Amino acid sequence: MSFGGFTSEALKFLLENRFNNSKDWYDSHKDIYKQYVYNPFVGLITELAPTMTEIDSQLLTIPSKLISRVRRDTRFTKDKSLYRDNAWLVFLRDKSQMSSAPCFWFEIGQSGSSYGLGYYGAEASSMANMREMILNSHPKFISALKCYESQNTFVIGGEMYKRSKFPDQPENLKTWLDRKNIYFECVQNDFSLAFSKELPDILKNGFTRLKPIYEFLCAVELYNK
Repeated sequence: MSFGGFTSEALKFLLENRFNNSKDWYDSHKDIYKQYVYNPFVGLITELAPTMTEIDSQLLTIPSKLISRVRRDTRFTKDKSLYRDNAWLVFLRDKSQMSSAPCFWFEIGQSGSSYGLGYYGAEASSMANMREMILNSHPKFISALKCYESQNTFVIGGEMYKRSKFPDQPENLKTWLDRKNIYFECVQNDFSLAFSKELPDILKNGFTRLKPIYEFLCAVELYNK
């Protein structure tokens, strides 16, 4: 299936689905979800898959495993709304191979879109490994740092400690060291990218550019194991 682009109909469905908050409403409009949300994501994944397997041959590329569920898991949240008003894809390894896997993502929501690389929620052990590798100037980190500092598309993010745990380190290292979670994202506060048929090529270029950082995060997961 080729990628034909997202449209405002996708956002309209997602918003109305959350507003109605009803399984009956969703079931009666499932064909709209399939046409405007699910199928475009399948087409996007299909076009991205060859590039993603070049980045890492172990990345999953089966659409049904990569597209966000339309219904929310409300077991552990205060917000008990059944449906979300955004949707996304992730490329990551099978969790049986890497339980805390970094992932590439693209997300579309009511205010725009974003794409990038990182953890949804990094394990404390992963962040501890990362800090040790940074402090030891691990070659994978040196490549990742060079990658990040040589571009201006992606911005580092993730919750930071209120007080630096490494006050004597250079500022460019502290922005990695002092985080509880870490990701690298490009955010669009409009729909020019999400609605563009050039989206697959832009994501291919962006994800390929992030490859040294991805390889570092994979090395973090395997560190001392």
